[in-house]
Amino acid sequence: MRVFYNTKGIGDVLLVELSHSTPKEVTTERFGDITLISDAETKEALALNMFCFSNYEKLPSTGIVEVTPELVDKLQSIVDRSDVPLELNVDFSPKFVVGYVKELTAHPDADKLRVATVDIGSKELQIVCGAPNIEQGQSVIVAKVGAVMPSGLEIKDAVLRGVPSSGMICSAKELDLPNAPQEKGILVVDGGYAPGTPLEALSIEL
Repeated sequence: MRVFYNTKGIGDVLLVELSHSTPKEVTTERFGDITLISDAETKEALALNMFCFSNYEKLPSTGIVEVTPELVDKLQSIVDRSDVPLELNVDFSPKFVVGYVKELTAHPDADKLRVATVDIGSKELQIVCGAPNIEQGQSVIVAKVGAVMPSGLEIKDAVLRGVPSSGMICSAKELDLPNAPQEKGILVVDGGYAPGTPLEALSIEL
């Protein structure tokens, strides 16, 4: 979920992005002050526009609004009061975690890409990776879908040369770590960290 509120730029409207999908066609439904935007084919909820938002809550008009459990609870209350048939499910788990490369296979359609099966503790992800130094058995840093890199890049599900990929195995440079090497290659971390350990809990020296 991403939330935007800028009264000077767009008026008293809270914009709530619920999905990263880019459908061919959308539908809109109005529920009082709320407009629900959905994928016309799958019916997936994509976004909410909450008009006259200051009548419900007071927020600083800063553009991007930090998404917290408290904010989600407030938005769900507004949604419920407006009889919008929607439950707001937000993943607050860490987005940058330790992953263990369980398997590594050649990409069927790209010589420089490989397909990794990565254990992140809660589940296993399939990630396509082009780093020259990736090997089976490594502990690495994974940016999960929904993570926002220091560069501003948002990690999304993707299909790379025909192979689905969920997440990204990161380099020190991509993580903007101090003294990060400039050459290409993922960051390999101490194997003593369990899969799923948040990046913030690591002590990394480059």
